[in-house]
Amino acid sequence: MAPSKAVLITGCSSGIGNATAEHLAGDGWKVYATARRPETIDGLKNAGCETLALDVTDENSMQAAVNAVAEAEGGVGVLVNNAGYSQSGAVESVPMEQVHHQFETNVFGLLRMSQLVLPNMREQRWGKIVNISSMGGRLTFPGGGLYHATKYAVEAISDALRFEVRGFGVDVIVIEPGLIVTNFGEAASASVGVEGDGGPYAEFNRRVARLTSEAYKGPMAKLGAGPEAVARTIARALKSARPKTRYPVTPSARLMLMQRRLMTDRMWDLVMRSQFPTPKS
Repeated sequence: MAPSKAVLITGCSSGIGNATAEHLAGDGWKVYATARRPETIDGLKNAGCETLALDVTDENSMQAAVNAVAEAEGGVGVLVNNAGYSQSGAVESVPMEQVHHQFETNVFGLLRMSQLVLPNMREQRWGKIVNISSMGGRLTFPGGGLYHATKYAVEAISDALRFEVRGFGVDVIVIEPGLIVTNFGEAASASVGVEGDGGPYAEFNRRVARLTSEAYKGPMAKLGAGPEAVARTIARALKSARPKTRYPVTPSARLMLMQRRLMTDRMWDLVMRSQFPTPKS
């Protein structure tokens, strides 16, 4: 019996997830696009996708989506863990409730989805898990520590998992986008909690919000790309008989990752101080 190659993608309401679902469906893959509110992805039906409700912070929702694909296709053959968002703000200033939600969405959901699809992949001895990380999984900007922490976790989980499931015929692929011109920047900027005038991080957080928003609209945007660039990279990786372990996407990712490799920690801090205000009393 031929292995299932059905594709399940999380977080398809916009941006990378939406573009990837449409692109892979156009390439002939059987795609199950998902979102917390399935009405937001009705348009993907016209692209040939099946749509499902899926909230990666809810165990029952995750199990139901995986079971639905298994009943229809025999199992999930390709999982694209895309659901995620950026929580910005000085580490001390972010309420723990928001910290927990950041990790629930970006890390625990990705991990649990991988656990749920792996039994079938192992049984059929074929499968691919594509984890959407970020250049921010290998470098850190001030004001983004919590988001970066989740992406560093994604990188570590992917490295361990790649070794552990290789013998079962399963590939684990990490995608590392740089600046992607979507509403991601606006959402990240809006996530910064601005304290009252007396807060020690008030000015810093305001500056982080402004810099984040400007990065997606100003000159730096020329080093970015649209979400279709990530979709094309994922499609190329899935077609490869021996995919790379990591795929940086956009000139901004390749440039920043190269710069970070060449700098010591103190050199990086010096560059960051030239871009961000230093919180102080």
